Amino acid sequence: MKTAIVTGASKGIGAVIATRLNELGYNLVLNYRSNTKSMEELIKSFTNKDTQNLIIQCDISKYNEAKNLIEEAYSKFGAVDVLINNAGITKDNILPLMAEEEFDLVIDTNLKGTFNCCKHISKKMLKQKYGRVINISSVVGLAGNAGQVNYSASKAGIIGLTKSMARELARKNILVNAIAPGFIQTEMTDKIPEDTRKEMMKNIPLQRLGQPKDIADAVEFLISEKSSYITGQILSVNGGFYM
Repeated sequence: MKTAIVTGASKGIGAVIATRLNELGYNLVLNYRSNTKSMEELIKSFTNKDTQNLIIQCDISKYNEAKNLIEEAYSKFGAVDVLINNAGITKDNILPLMAEEEFDLVIDTNLKGTFNCCKHISKKMLKQKYGRVINISSVVGLAGNAGQVNYSASKAGIIGLTKSMARELARKNILVNAIAPGFIQTEMTDKIPEDTRKEMMKNIPLQRLGQPKDIADAVEFLISEKSSYITGQILSVNGGFYM
């Protein structure tokens, strides 16, 4: 039975990815930072009861906490086949008004957190000569977005990290790819004003928001043997919003 780590798994896209991995028969190491209730509800909702789940509350932006996450996963399951770096936050503001703290918090969680987890798992995956790493980026890491200098920079950084990591680890059958979601219907997008939402739709050729399931579908493909000759790529799941 294979094992996967999912960061930021308590809600939204992370929770749907975790649910899909449970359905596929993965043992799961599920990370969250603060939403204990959502994590408990997620575990209860799993339909595959033959798998094991290890829940670890930690802040992956902290180097040693991320190290502990990886160490506990290997201690419990012996090996980890898949790492999904999904944890992320937003602190939106236009650049002239953006506080240094707003920039630092987003970079630390989204980019540094991804680095921390990749750093700590890389030696272990090299030793086991197998691994699949999927980093969740964003369409705004490719196209930019007004009011999201910090978020766009963090997600663009993840793309560079992904490509470089893929080059370094491919020789040991470790594939590293990123998924760049467009506008996906989550709690985050639910807060967007209706007028803004209508303007967004005009720029999405498919004329709808994506669903978290669409990202889970992409994850399922990238961890399968059907993608065994794909590494260092950015899979855009955005309804045609950015081409």
